[in-house]
Amino acid sequence: MPDSARLLLVEDNPADVFLMESALELSGTQVHLTVARDGLDALEQMRAARDLGILPSLILLDLNMPRMNGFEVLAALRADPSLAHLPVVVFTTSHAPADVKRAYALQANSYLSKPTRLDEFLSVVKLLEAYWFGAASLPTSY
Repeated sequence: MPDSARLLLVEDNPADVFLMESALELSGTQVHLTVARDGLDALEQMRAARDLGILPSLILLDLNMPRMNGFEVLAALRADPSLAHLPVVVFTTSHAPADVKRAYALQANSYLSKPTRLDEFLSVVKLLEAYWFGAASLPTSY
């Protein structure tokens, strides 16, 4: 895993944030985690990080959030040339085929169903670590 791996979790549910933080800690995954509580917060954080040259390496994006949903965030990211390259994994409770199709149409890099138990979150973290922070080449900070 690169030393500079930064994960932005865009999630409005405090319980899911806690599960992800716990899973990362229990797995020993070395990643700098930042949390955005909704879509607008995520865009503000990414624009500020861009200006500081510390963009996230990977974004985990929930779909159902207040103020701006995940689809709107994904569309805004892909429309912004300075953020369009960031890999986005949609991480949601939705299993609806229409949501999967729409996320990929908006150029999501992957779509994962959000688990409900800590052991399942650990499995997701191991998957993220093995693929996104191991095998895949991620953009470095700009």
